[in-house]
Amino acid sequence: MTTKVKFSSGRVMPTVGLGTCAPLQGEEEIIDAVKAAVKAGYRHIDCAAIYRNERAVGHALKELFVMGVVRREDLFITSKLWNTCHRSDLVLPSLKKTLEDLGLDYVDLYLIHWPMAYKEGGELCPVDENGKTQYSDVDYLETWQALEDCFDMGFIKDLGLSNFNSKQIDRLWNAARIKPVALQIEINCHNTNKKLIQFAEAKGLTIIAFAPLGTPCHVETHTRIIDEPVVLDIAKSVGKSTAQVALRFLLQQNILVIPKSVTPRRIEENLKVFDFKLSDTDMDKLMTLNKNYRTYDEKIALEHKFYPFYEEF
Repeated sequence: MTTKVKFSSGRVMPTVGLGTCAPLQGEEEIIDAVKAAVKAGYRHIDCAAIYRNERAVGHALKELFVMGVVRREDLFITSKLWNTCHRSDLVLPSLKKTLEDLGLDYVDLYLIHWPMAYKEGGELCPVDENGKTQYSDVDYLETWQALEDCFDMGFIKDLGLSNFNSKQIDRLWNAARIKPVALQIEINCHNTNKKLIQFAEAKGLTIIAFAPLGTPCHVETHTRIIDEPVVLDIAKSVGKSTAQVALRFLLQQNILVIPKSVTPRRIEENLKVFDFKLSDTDMDKLMTLNKNYRTYDEKIALEHKFYPFYEEF
């Protein structure tokens, strides 16, 4: 199992990254988590404007650069364009804000976070007086064209998509001057997403799994992946943690993972997934845990014309 994969563009990306979607954490915890991750050996940090912590990530990166722990060219930094900035004239300013917050001249990978556009110029999740999400009619093809211009300017090394369904990917693919190289979607033992993965891989897209360990949300009605008896049994048999087993399950399918944590011990543990292999029997057992259970479904956009999850995949 390699620790890096090559995009269709020829550039390479580490197979394990640190997810920074930690809305309940303060800036200091994010700073400490990024520093701990890089010192542990992570070379990929996954960010997004909507996480509202890119300044903290940037603070940590600056410290790491100044201390000589790592060089910018040794890191792979991903970020994502938020839904209120899909209009073509807002794409570059949003990207520049991300670069300013991160303290970088470029990002290695920039994704359209969702295919849906929200009303511009106000809150990140704008609502009307009745609490209903306010949408924008901007087509993601317009957004992509603006991103292609940003790519030409050198601010982005590779472009990709997040939370797009197969029909949306196909539509964008056929219109794109610069093809996407990656698709980031929710994948884990409870949501294997096999059909979409197969479709995207046929396009040459690299697959990145967010929420690879599931989520602690809804634990009162839903067994956590790391508490599944099958995962516990396999972890015991291979002498690894349940989280390591769940991550290895994806890595052996050539799916990249971006587990999130602010705990140094877990951050280190999540990177130690290259010194063991799951058997075919173990892989089959883990595959049977699939429930097509999606946690991150952006239900506030159910009525948007580009809501992605009405399609089978």
